[in-house]
Amino acid sequence: MHLLMILTALGLAWGIRLFAPSLTKNSLNYWQRSLFFFLFPPLLLLMTSVAVIVMGYHGQMFGLEASWYSYLLAGIFLIVALVSGVKLAYQGWHSVKNLSSHPQKTVFGKPARILNIDFPYSAQIGFWKPELVISQGLLNTLDQEHLQAVLAHEQAHDDYHDTFWFFWLGWLRSFTRWLPHTERLWEELLFLREVRADYQASKQIDALVLAESLLIVAQQVTQTSFEFSAGNCSAALHDSIHQNRLGERINALLSEDKPVESESYTYWSWGWLPLSLLPLTTVPWHC
Repeated sequence: MHLLMILTALGLAWGIRLFAPSLTKNSLNYWQRSLFFFLFPPLLLLMTSVAVIVMGYHGQMFGLEASWYSYLLAGIFLIVALVSGVKLAYQGWHSVKNLSSHPQKTVFGKPARILNIDFPYSAQIGFWKPELVISQGLLNTLDQEHLQAVLAHEQAHDDYHDTFWFFWLGWLRSFTRWLPHTERLWEELLFLREVRADYQASKQIDALVLAESLLIVAQQVTQTSFEFSAGNCSAALHDSIHQNRLGERINALLSEDKPVESESYTYWSWGWLPLSLLPLTTVPWHC
């Protein structure tokens, strides 16, 4: 019976991912939709594995004998997930620790770590309370008006605790890459994260100035190289500056049709989340 549970969860996870629609120019508001297709399958597999481990490999459920095969599969899956989480946490901790070696300055009233590199870089790096990181190259590239626009964008990442939430999303991604469309959905979430930060920043500064900042940074990015990475505990301005996404970000900034914040830009409208916990309800039926 436990093996049947695992196979059912695997079939559902695979099937849901197969039907994940692609993000289009007319669906920038579909933050919750992208989260569902990215999150629900791995959460379902995790909860199924936890339920099997809790029930053990002895006894019966609905008259069917449990087996150690299903117990072993669930255990291996959870161990892989745990190891992936520890690895990502260590990488994030190491990146945050390295920041202390860089000087801290105040930029327009905000404390920031300054990287002595020519690459135009800005990011929030950390977990729940990240640090603002700016490169000397960005300070040299942008004037005050455009730099303030970039800082407003980074402040939006901080307000939404993007580094914290995307660490956990990145953890789920790390051990479920074999599911269909994992990388595509991940890129979509990164893109929507940047669109959300752009939208939030545009409430405080001129959207045209921020769009110009994106163009300037994108041009500089193509001319220089950069090796520093904070992995899944960072939210950087240039994360989704690709040729096929830059135009979409700028169009979203300058568009008169703004996203519906109450429906699309909140982490908490997750009515589907309890469904991923359904495997845990089978535990009382095991004897």
